[in-house]
Amino acid sequence: MADVSTAREAVALASDDFEEHPPAAAEDASGDGDGDGPLRWAGYAQARARAAERTGERESVVWGTADIGGRRAVLVSSEFRFLGGSLGRRAGDLLEEAYAHARAARLPLVSLVATGGSRMQEGMVALGQLHRVARASALNRAAGLPQIAVLRDPTTGGGWATLGAGADVVLALPGAQVGFAGSRVRPADADPSAYTAEGQLAAGHVDAIVTRDRLRPALSLWLRLLAGGTVEPVPGGVPVPPPPALDGAYGAAATGWEAVRRARAPHRPRAGAYLDTWFDERADLHGDRCGGSDPGMICGFGLREGRVVAYAAQTGTATRPAGYRTAARLIRLADRLGIPVLTLVDTPGAANDAEAERAGAGAAIADVFAAVASVRVPVTTLVIGEGGSGGALALAAPGNTWVTPDSYFSVIAPELAAAILKRDPSETPATADQLRLRPRDLVELGVVRGIVARAE
Repeated sequence: MADVSTAREAVALASDDFEEHPPAAAEDASGDGDGDGPLRWAGYAQARARAAERTGERESVVWGTADIGGRRAVLVSSEFRFLGGSLGRRAGDLLEEAYAHARAARLPLVSLVATGGSRMQEGMVALGQLHRVARASALNRAAGLPQIAVLRDPTTGGGWATLGAGADVVLALPGAQVGFAGSRVRPADADPSAYTAEGQLAAGHVDAIVTRDRLRPALSLWLRLLAGGTVEPVPGGVPVPPPPALDGAYGAAATGWEAVRRARAPHRPRAGAYLDTWFDERADLHGDRCGGSDPGMICGFGLREGRVVAYAAQTGTATRPAGYRTAARLIRLADRLGIPVLTLVDTPGAANDAEAERAGAGAAIADVFAAVASVRVPVTTLVIGEGGSGGALALAAPGNTWVTPDSYFSVIAPELAAAILKRDPSETPATADQLRLRPRDLVELGVVRGIVARAE
């Protein structure tokens, strides 16, 4: 069922005030006087006139500037009752104007999407508007301006593939129909759950489901976070300091094996505790936008003493390809917005089962290495537990990695090293010593900058 809210009701739900901008385009929606559009589709002019009378709108898109939690933003809202919220040439004009105004005013852009796709009465002219929207979005992205989408019901077709999925952060209302294929064109035997906001969340394409009463606070928080970086990324900017070690961290480990056992202790503080303690408030991104998500990788943005910081944090499990792709997505977004990055390393290593290999473990890890290597914003890393091989190193900042007292970092797990060397399992502790994986060993080797002190 289509969203019952109008474009302006959605605006009122999301913003504190709204100033509509008059369109600069010609009044006619078709671009052909009072005719039936570029295809001369019989009855199209009458259908537009009826839609305008029913909705009080001139097109399927309304845009203007709004105040959302004290932040100004360009706000775009779809009117589904106007020909199914479809995108035609005039809607393309309005969207292009909205993006251009956001660039000129240096404002983030929020889209409240409810559309059935491209307007078939305008044929390929309508479909071509997707190119215009995609280019406008790309220009705003290149300008370092954040984009947030809110998926209403329904969000399908080209509207999902541009305004929706093309945003930096994608929120959705509960139960919204979301998918490239609309309900009348998808296969008859298709799983209906795949075309819902909840299904898209599970597949890593949506960041969060937000109820109507929480929409405005959620948008307010995201705008504070995404618009909190510098205007341009600052090469060599000031990195954030590493968080202090939490309670549970011990003194210096006497042996390598003792360091490993401490890092693997079930009661040791994990990433969630570090993030909750260090940030004043935060919001998580979700999913890799490639069909997967990994609960073992927490990514998002937070406020620390007034400074916005992006984070990618492993939670102690073997990191899956979707986790690495989500981290790469986070790091690149932070770089574009000029926001420094904090990574927390804690993994026995990358997942290496057959499913992980089929999902592209090697390529996903390579993508994180490339993201860390190419960012212009500073990256700070803290190893808070296990640092298992390349699966951990991918998140580590060269030259700015720190460790907690209850952590280790190793080229390979001691057990696996012993197995490769054909040693008896009883020799694992001695192998751990040979690997020099203790925090103080890592400092002496120049692998890390130092061991962080315990929190006061």
